[in-house]
Amino acid sequence: MKAYILDRYGKGQVLRLDEVPDPVPAADEVLVEIHATSLNQLDGKIRDGAFKPILPYKPPVVLGHDLAGVVVAVGAAVRNFKPGDAVYARPRDGHIGTFAERIAVNQADLALKPVNLSMVEAASLPLVALTVWQVLVEQVQLKAGQKILIHAGSGGVGTLAIQLAKSLGATVATTTSAANADLVRSLGADVVVNYRTQDFSTILSGYDVVLNSLDAKTLEASLKVLRRGGKLISISGPPDPTFAKTQGLNAVLRLVLNLMSARIRRKAKQAGVDYAFLFMRADGKQLGEIAKLCEARTIRPVVDRVFPFAKLNAAMAYVDSGRAKGKVVVSLRDRAVS
Repeated sequence: MKAYILDRYGKGQVLRLDEVPDPVPAADEVLVEIHATSLNQLDGKIRDGAFKPILPYKPPVVLGHDLAGVVVAVGAAVRNFKPGDAVYARPRDGHIGTFAERIAVNQADLALKPVNLSMVEAASLPLVALTVWQVLVEQVQLKAGQKILIHAGSGGVGTLAIQLAKSLGATVATTTSAANADLVRSLGADVVVNYRTQDFSTILSGYDVVLNSLDAKTLEASLKVLRRGGKLISISGPPDPTFAKTQGLNAVLRLVLNLMSARIRRKAKQAGVDYAFLFMRADGKQLGEIAKLCEARTIRPVVDRVFPFAKLNAAMAYVDSGRAKGKVVVSLRDRAVS
């Protein structure tokens, strides 16, 4: 099969298209023919080497964290999927590789594709949708009447977080540029802050939750908008000791991460705010719940551009530019397959 291979770590490295052996599914795995995959900032960070201490992949390696496709074979222990099923997934860490024509995915990471979405639309969802679900539903348990600030509302995570937060009954504020204000309002944002001309930390106050995906400066400024007892969740770092323990990292890495997050944890404590870093995990059951929300039209994917498989490196460069609204998808078919 054809796959894009990272031969060595390095900022902006070009992935090499080559032939690699077809994957053979283990007893608890499902072999999927990939119809579409989407790109995430995580792919670029792994390529650049930024995540080597946490996700130590050894090049040559195939990247890619999202897929939508069709089951072609199942392992002996698989009971919930069969050849011909249309599925979507975010394969677990250590078993990624969706920049390829086929992949073997653990059955626990897989879910049936939302019936009302094309393959392209479905492929845009898994990583960002799971991130949003695990922050809003699982970790902070967002409730009706609460107020949440979602940074970078026009991004892949932001566009879904706005929709899910609104469906849970929250009041939603978001930061974005003037060019994307209409987009985030159409998704349900109640308050839109133009980050180029306005300082969100002087405009907003009394918020229950902040979801941060931006830099350290934005993270610290976010403390000012939270009430005492509020929750500051970051998906862009710095990782905290709880994350290090959950990942089973060695003592040296635990110490490093403890030092990296010491400043924000100290400032959060002074402000009476809970700080936590979230690194999403694969979860097929949660994708099943997300599929229901899509089918009920409670949430909808936002796809900026679709690139052909032959131009995957161009798609990576576009994601690196930071200009994408919603998600960037790569189709392995000439057109979207519903």
